[in-house]
Order: sequence, then C-alpha cells, then structure tokens
Amino acid sequence: MVKNGLFTLITVCLIVSLLLSGCVERKLTINTEPQGALVILNDEEIGTSPVTVSFEWYGDYWVRISKEGYESLNTHRPLKRPWHDIPPFDFFAQIINPNRIVDSYEWTFPLESKKQVSREELIQAAEKLEKQLR
Repeated sequence: MVKNGLFTLITVCLIVSLLLSGCVERKLTINTEPQGALVILNDEEIGTSPVTVSFEWYGDYWVRISKEGYESLNTHRPLKRPWHDIPPFDFFAQIINPNRIVDSYEWTFPLESKKQVSREELIQAAEKLEKQLR
C-alpha cells in the first residue's frame, strides 16, 4: 500500500512539474538603415524592416534585403546557440526551470544607395568592352 502511494505521489509530482515547466521563446529582429526594406530569410519573405520573427533552430541564416533606390544585399549570418540550449544545461533551463526564457537577437544591415550611371559612362563602358572583344 505504501509503495503504491509513493509511486502515485512521484508520478503526480512529475506530471505537475512538466506542466508547470518553462519554455524558450526565440525571436529575431532584422533592422535596416533606412527602414522599410523587404527582408527574405532563408528564401522566405518575412516582411519589411524592422521585422521580428520567431525561430526554432540556431545556425546559419541566409538574408536577402532589397529596397527601391538601394543596392540589394545578399548575405548570411550565424545565429549562435546560447549556453542554456546546450545539453545537459537545456534540460535544467527548459524543463525544470518554471520561468519563460526569451532569446532575443537583433541584426542591423546598412544599405548603400544605388549609383546612378550616366549615359556617357554607359557608352564608355560599352566601347571599352567592344575594344576588349576585338
């Protein structure tokens, strides 16, 4: 009888601790200077800057940014895993810890204005290419 009661108490405690355990919320904010650029993250359009998205994994992210009148940006950035997401720390931080953990990251990308090429510069470049081909 005592064994069954102890087993039931342990089972109830485990279930309650899992239900009350914390979790991790992961957020990535992408800013551009100037704001209002279209942001594509890993081939998925996520919105115009500044934009915040949730994410599930850490690693290398491909970023494409474009805005009228500015050079398009095509690059990648690593998102490094924090200490509390590395085993065995993740068990204690995410399962046993009753508090919510918020991982927030922010990337800012400066955009360069597009150069306006004059008609004369285009003609000179074309003539130079023509000479190189001969």
